[in-house]
Amino acid sequence: MRLQVLHETHYRYSSPVVLSQQLLHLTPRTLPWQACRAHRVTIEPQPGEFDQREDYYGNPTAHVLLAAPHEELLVRAESEVSVEPREQAALDAPQTPWETVRDRLHALEAPPLLEPAEFLYESPHVETWRELADYAVKSFPEGRGALEAARDLARRIHKDFTFDKKATSVSTPLRQVVKQRRGVCQDFAHLMIGCLRSVGLPARYVSGYILTDPPPGRPRLIGADASHAWVSAYCGEHVGWVDIDPTNDCVVDDEHVTLGWGRDFGDVTPMRGVILGGGEQELEVRVTVSPTTEAPIESAHHA
Repeated sequence: MRLQVLHETHYRYSSPVVLSQQLLHLTPRTLPWQACRAHRVTIEPQPGEFDQREDYYGNPTAHVLLAAPHEELLVRAESEVSVEPREQAALDAPQTPWETVRDRLHALEAPPLLEPAEFLYESPHVETWRELADYAVKSFPEGRGALEAARDLARRIHKDFTFDKKATSVSTPLRQVVKQRRGVCQDFAHLMIGCLRSVGLPARYVSGYILTDPPPGRPRLIGADASHAWVSAYCGEHVGWVDIDPTNDCVVDDEHVTLGWGRDFGDVTPMRGVILGGGEQELEVRVTVSPTTEAPIESAHHA
């Protein structure tokens, strides 16, 4: 499927900003099932520096510096992405019991396990505690396959928690989400990650988008028209990493566009930074993902 993504971030300030440094995670990754065919970032006003690089996890990033006074900042990211259905062979492979996956990871019996082991531990937005482990363990009876258990966990989160855009903000602690049983995709991703880590399984936070207008006959997914988040669960050496969307209770396929992954939201925030000045600020974000047959956009950075 060929998709076009438009992500606009518009800040308005009550007084001039004299210095702004921003880190962007707005370029889709190129992966075995996903190719970023073209990408363009337009920034107003013109930045003094625009430096593209990869972060620790291999995600494309851009560092932006604006040193001229401004009262508005508009960042417009346009991408064209080809997304193919995920390979099903790994999902159909014999599943390793989750305890075996856990024990091999903690023993670090093989070098390939070092990378997933990085995602076993607490991170700034994802802590683990007894209540979380008690909730998670119901999906992990003895001998159950790791993927089957992770899918059951996502299904329970989808059933037990209510999607509510007004219930949380980007700074809402995970403990509060668990207490009120309401939140958005970011919260449910953090919740599932915390549950998986609490039973000793690695989990990554994945930032991206979902298709705004699905093809005929396919349901509209919750969280459209905004950046989206889901979980990548490590299910053993035979199955590997599997992306699971607890907000929509599904294994991720060609309706999802991957921007990047990290330990939690803080590692792959679409846009974050620091400013000097500015006073009060208003933020407007608009995201549209749609199938396209139009001519490819030109890859470039335009300021």
